[in-house]
Amino acid sequence: MPSIDGLEAARRRDVVYRIVTRGIAVVLVPVAWVVAPGRARHLACQWALAARFPAEDLAGLTPETRDAFEGARAEALWCDGELIGLTSGYRDPLEQARLFAAAVARDGSVEAAWRRVLPPHASRHVAGTALDVRPSEGARWLERHGGRYRLYRPYDNEWWHFEYRPDGPPVRLPHPGLAGDRRVCAAGADRP
Repeated sequence: MPSIDGLEAARRRDVVYRIVTRGIAVVLVPVAWVVAPGRARHLACQWALAARFPAEDLAGLTPETRDAFEGARAEALWCDGELIGLTSGYRDPLEQARLFAAAVARDGSVEAAWRRVLPPHASRHVAGTALDVRPSEGARWLERHGGRYRLYRPYDNEWWHFEYRPDGPPVRLPHPGLAGDRRVCAAGADRP
């Protein structure tokens, strides 16, 4: 458990990150205006956030999911000074299968693993419509305002996980194991 001093230092650091990232976006607006006059603030925001979160990968998200995510985080930064970064978006089926197998090994059963990780056939990450975001303040912003972008948090136990749902909010579930297709054979391997 982090110390009180460590938590306070992290909060101060996060405030600095927000201020600096927004400052970078402001400085980049004139350049973005030359590139895309009608979308300068949006583009400058995406550039600034790419500098703040250089390891994030938006490739593989559906175009609608990516547009929704970029729109939401631009609003969060410009209107409220909040940062929203992507920890994980699209995952190919092999990566999702690896994560599920690791959860089974760690948790001791397929049933327990389903509470935290879904197999490829049931994961919206594989479909390119799921987003794991950070930091927690950004996730809280997305929880409050994400519906305008059709981004919703479907599970109580995953504050970081949001999904693009064009048909509206899903029923909030306690954990992923209560969602999706749970076809599991007797040996414990999932079937596509």
